[in-house]
Parts: sequence; structure tokens; C-alpha cells
Amino acid sequence: MWPLITRILYPKNMRLYPFLLLVSILVSCSRPPGPKPGPWRGVIGMQGQELPINFTINKKGNTYTATLKNVDEEIALDEVCLRGDSVVMVMHIFDSEIHARTDGEIMDGYFVKNYEKDVKLPFKAEFGEEYRFAKSGGLPSENFTGKYAVEFVHEQDTTVAIGIFNQNGNEVAGTFLTPTGDYRYLQGNVVDGKMMLSAFDGNHAYVFAATKTGEGTLTGDFWNGKDWHETWTGTKDDNAKLPDAESLTFLKDGYDKIEFSFPDVNGKMVSLTDDKFKDKVVILQIFGTWCPNCMDETKFLSKWYIKNEDRGIEILGLAYEAKDDFAYASGRVKKMKEKLSVPYGFVIAGNKDKEEAAKTLPMLNHILSFPTTIFIGKDGTVRNIHTGFTGPGTGIYYERFIQRFNQIVDDCLREAPPAKGGNF
Repeated sequence: MWPLITRILYPKNMRLYPFLLLVSILVSCSRPPGPKPGPWRGVIGMQGQELPINFTINKKGNTYTATLKNVDEEIALDEVCLRGDSVVMVMHIFDSEIHARTDGEIMDGYFVKNYEKDVKLPFKAEFGEEYRFAKSGGLPSENFTGKYAVEFVHEQDTTVAIGIFNQNGNEVAGTFLTPTGDYRYLQGNVVDGKMMLSAFDGNHAYVFAATKTGEGTLTGDFWNGKDWHETWTGTKDDNAKLPDAESLTFLKDGYDKIEFSFPDVNGKMVSLTDDKFKDKVVILQIFGTWCPNCMDETKFLSKWYIKNEDRGIEILGLAYEAKDDFAYASGRVKKMKEKLSVPYGFVIAGNKDKEEAAKTLPMLNHILSFPTTIFIGKDGTVRNIHTGFTGPGTGIYYERFIQRFNQIVDDCLREAPPAKGGNF
């Protein structure tokens, strides 16, 4: 009798409902929590040092995003996903990621560069903390504010630089300018009389330390990623200068033009003899998607090009990527173009190894830096080559770069186009 009543009151499908409801409740209750929205402080371990990073987790509905923070810079990470009890954060345009298990308030995992072998560094993070090396408070025993003439030393090699630091209480912000570019946004603290600075933009992983050795003199260390280490010294000098960025890369004797034929991201061959470039000023950007300084220059060029394209100007990016694989390289460039809304075109020029890259443009004395910018006049001859990029993290030096950039382009535009046969 009861089985009959059960079949009448609870048809076959309905009899499963209580069971399915129970399973659903158990699964939802056991689902690991995602990371809490709000501020986080992370630490990447490298070479016995701790690289502190600041970021926020954002959540809208079931979608997570994150934001890396260095001084005034914010880098949006819009590829954040949960996998079981772990969170995976793709580092903006770069082929690198953070993987970490989380209980909502703690992360424990690693940072990995997918394009480099054996770059897998331990990572931990804690919710609710926003300090860098030390919490604010107290009066520091030393003040590091100033402009310094700097020398970095690695084994037998020496590189000159300019260090610029601005201290407020125990908090310090600054950067280093070098002949090949700047170290972007550095942030840190004075801890026990020592200046500590760090930067993490999804690719660069920097830690700097410095102590005073006398009035206006510093000595310090620089750790970069898995295994690069340099020592450095600095002397306060308001007149410190770098070599002229327009003299470091040049055409070899017998050349006055740049010639190449490279595929664009869709495989179509591109050269400067194409009609698109005829009788126009052309700006070539030697760059790579793995390069944060190139990211800075690309943002600048994108905004600049939108305002100036109708003046008879073309920009073309020459991408030198981490792998000798067209599908990989073109995929990285397409992703970068989309995320940064880049309005100009790119070609796949080669590998990021500088010696190999130089072989693709044999008319240059070398490729010293990514990025390098080449200005070409309406007649197709090279007018200027600027090595490196002085980015927005350098303040007034960035403003000076923009002024000089515009001056070079204006000079090129004032030149009359060739009388016959186009510009090549």
C-alpha cells in the first residue's frame, strides 16, 4: 500500500528531488571561498629576499579582477579565475601568472613566467594589509631624498644611472634612469636606517636596498628575479647626466635607410616600400610584449598617434618575442594590442635575444635596448634613433622626452617630400 501511495504522491522524478537538494547544499557548503575583495599584501621570495607587492582584489557578481599597485601606477588584471581552492591571476599583457591556494584571507602559491625555464618563485599574500616593507609611523633616522649619480656593477660590467628618490616620513618613492630605460615605479620604506624599494608589474620583480656610507653617498644591492644580482653606489649630484640616448644606436657606414620584410600578426608581409608608408614620416618601435618599458612606450605612442595620424605619420611596431614561434609571438602581440587598445600595426620581427635581433636589422650597429625608436623622414632616410624610453615614472624626465619626441617629428614633417618616385 505505501509504495503505491509513494508512487502517487512522489512521481519518479520528484522522488530524487530531496536527494539532489541535499547534494546541492553539501556541495555549496563545501565550496572553497574565493579571495576576499579589498587590499592585499603579497610577498615573492627570490634570492633570499622578500619582494613585497600591493594589490587589490575586486569582485562583481561571480567575476574577479585584481589591480597591481606601484606608487601612482595601477595595472588592471582582468583575467582572474578560481580553480577549486586556488586562484589564478594572469599578469596583464605578460605571459606570467600567480597561482595560489586561498582560504579567503590567505594566499599560498607561486609566481611563474611561462616563457622562461625554471622561473617559479614562492608567493604568499595576506588580506587587509597595505604596507610595503614596513608600516608607517615613527621618525626615520635617515633621509634619502635627492638625485644621485649611480653606478651598477655586475661582475666586470658597470652601468651608469641616475637615482631619484623622494622620502616622506618613512615612505620612499623613486626610480633609476639608465642609458637603456628606467626602472619604472619603485616604492618602499626606510627600515632601520636602510632604504628598501621594490617594484612588481607582472614581469619585472625588483628589490633594491641602500645604506648611507657618508654625507650624500650610498651603497646598495639590486636583486632582479630568480638569479640576477648587482651592487650599486650613489653620490648625491643635482647635475648627474646619462649618455645621449640619441647617440647610442646608429646606422653603420654606407647605410641611410632601414630595410626589412616581416610578417604582420596575420602573416602578411610588410616592408617600408609599401604604399601605406609612401611620402610619410614613419616611426619604428623596436619592442617586445614581455617588456614593461615597451608597455609604457606603447601607451604613449597609442595616445600620440590618435592625435597625430592625420598629419601624415605612420607608426609600425617591430616585435621581438620570447619564442621563435610565429603563432606564439603573434598571439602575444594580438593580446597586447587588444588590452592596450593600440591603433597602429605590428610585425613579427624575431627573437628577443639582442644578438639575434640585431641580425634582422644588419644596418644598425646593434640593438642595445627594448624599446628603441627610429624616426624616418618622408624620403625614407633615417633621421634619428632614440635608445630606450624614459617613462611616466620618471616625472620631469618623461615630460622632457615628450618635448624632444615632438620636436623630432615636427622637424621631419617640415621636410618636403621627394620630388619623384615616392619615398623609397
